[in-house]
Amino acid sequence: MKIQDVMTRDPSCVTPDSPARDAARIMKEEDVGIVPVVDDQSSRKLVGVITDRDLAIRIVAAERDGATRVGEVMSESRLATCSPDEDIDEAMDTMATEQVRRIPIVDERGALVGIVSQADVVLKARDDDKAERTVEQISEPGGRHRS
Repeated sequence: MKIQDVMTRDPSCVTPDSPARDAARIMKEEDVGIVPVVDDQSSRKLVGVITDRDLAIRIVAAERDGATRVGEVMSESRLATCSPDEDIDEAMDTMATEQVRRIPIVDERGALVGIVSQADVVLKARDDDKAERTVEQISEPGGRHRS
């Protein structure tokens, strides 16, 4: 099964110039913990992600305002991504290696076309043992995405 078969297509996103409160509103309205950040809404080239953790630590705990620009608080280095035509097993491997629960899906130009979550791949996985191992590896303490 391919990632394109399970991903959420055309997810809501923000730009680096968007106020962080816009990302928080999307998270609330769509009940998600991550919002992709694109260079602009027309090209949708992925440049980062902003997570509920980014908002909590880099805005709330730092006593910054909701008008703070997303670009100042987003995660942008070494983003884990997959392409829509990759196999679902590859997404599970990436999630386990990177210890992330969601992965933006980009096309050959680097444009955002979807997002896939741990739940998406685990529910559709053909290999229950691999799905279980993936969840365990994602949930291990540590990982480079802690900040």
